[in-house]
Amino acid sequence: MREAVTYRRSTRHKALFDGSCGKGIFHLGRYPEPVAAVLAAAADETDQGNFPMISREKADLAEALAHFAPGELDCVVFGVMRGEPMECAAKVARGRTNRMPLVTVAGSYFGETGIALSLSEVPGKERFGPLLPGIRTVPFFDRRAIERELSHGAAALIFEPVQMEHGGNMVLPDDLRAARRLCDQYGALLVLDETRTGFGRTGFRFACEAADVVPDILLVGEALGAGLFPITAAIFTQNVNRFLNAHPMIHLSTFGGSDLGCRVGLATLAEYERLEPWDNARERGAQLRLTLEQGRLGGSKLVDIRGRGLLLALDFADASTATRYIKAAARHGLFLRSARFAPHVVVVEPPLIITPEETRSLGESLLAALRA
Repeated sequence: MREAVTYRRSTRHKALFDGSCGKGIFHLGRYPEPVAAVLAAAADETDQGNFPMISREKADLAEALAHFAPGELDCVVFGVMRGEPMECAAKVARGRTNRMPLVTVAGSYFGETGIALSLSEVPGKERFGPLLPGIRTVPFFDRRAIERELSHGAAALIFEPVQMEHGGNMVLPDDLRAARRLCDQYGALLVLDETRTGFGRTGFRFACEAADVVPDILLVGEALGAGLFPITAAIFTQNVNRFLNAHPMIHLSTFGGSDLGCRVGLATLAEYERLEPWDNARERGAQLRLTLEQGRLGGSKLVDIRGRGLLLALDFADASTATRYIKAAARHGLFLRSARFAPHVVVVEPPLIITPEETRSLGESLLAALRA
């Protein structure tokens, strides 16, 4: 088993296969050497730069992201952590449309910053209120409710293609296409948060590509930095960018798009392009799902398997059963965790570079934990 995909504290401790990947950050393993080498060189050659000012590093990474992203998403604002791109997207959506309401769906989670938290379904968030006004939350992909809210003059429809922290709820391709159509019909922007699903996790570069849908604003998370350096981004169309051109200082991030981070992001994108791990995620995910389905036939307490590619949610009868399963998995050499807001669900998201042999070993560990 490769060092890149295991935890190993010392020779006295057993190695654990990483089935969590820092909530989807370590797509390329825990220490992708080509990216690490670029980070080491960048630390000697550059610094954080100055956020409002252009640099060669910012320009190079923005251009690479424009080529990597679907459709005509060719404008970029950089951030450091997950919530920052959502803050930018919400501001720009309201400014571009001159409307206030932001529509999202139940079970969303976009991060811990102010606007992101306001849009998220997080137990206890009211203690931080009053939160951002003008948020409209509808039942999970209720098309009629979405259309009703958009028809009243919403600025944007915002959601994740897969709600992993709430148990793996998936937006179906037909629903994605309907969302695009409704946004076009009522003049709202479509904002997709692909922090968890982007860069190949679901078997496509981005989950929206499974439905041949291009949003107005696409949010990407820390997997852009391969887990070695904090960098995130909002990627959007020229139509959206017209508002930012007129109001360039409405969103600032001191370390967003740092020269160091952009060099790391560029190296990470190059690895994604070289490895095309979305193909592997699709094949290995199908391999894992087949193994788990066979385990369910054996009479286990596994109720359902949701997700796509190498982003799987194992649904158990209750939280205590899921906790016992995680402990059993650890005894069989596997590190897993539960979904943050659905403790009865165990998340499986190994590195996208996992081999067929490692997938078989992972499947055996998952089944052994079920039997235990």
